[in-house]
Amino acid sequence: MNRMRVLRRIAAPAALTVAAIATPVVAEPDMDKYGKSCAMCHVSGAAGAPKTHDVAAWEPRMAKGMEALVASVKNGLNAMPPTGLCADCSDEEYAALITYMASPE
Repeated sequence: MNRMRVLRRIAAPAALTVAAIATPVVAEPDMDKYGKSCAMCHVSGAAGAPKTHDVAAWEPRMAKGMEALVASVKNGLNAMPPTGLCADCSDEEYAALITYMASPE
């Protein structure tokens, strides 16, 4: 076996391991908080809110990165009030809710 084939055989599993370790773990969303805080605008798209599970609408927002999206929720953005009506949400809960809304059904 030539040297490149050996390196590829070694590198492929290593790359998968690194990718698995580097992937952030996001908690499951609290659907009660989604229903009380997010759904009223994100189900209908009220005031320009990206609709839940509309991947195309969420794509440019997700490209900003989760840290920026969580900051937008906490500070308010456009018609969304500060905290997005979830004053008791943690940053992790915001991230889980955003991930849920941005994902396909």
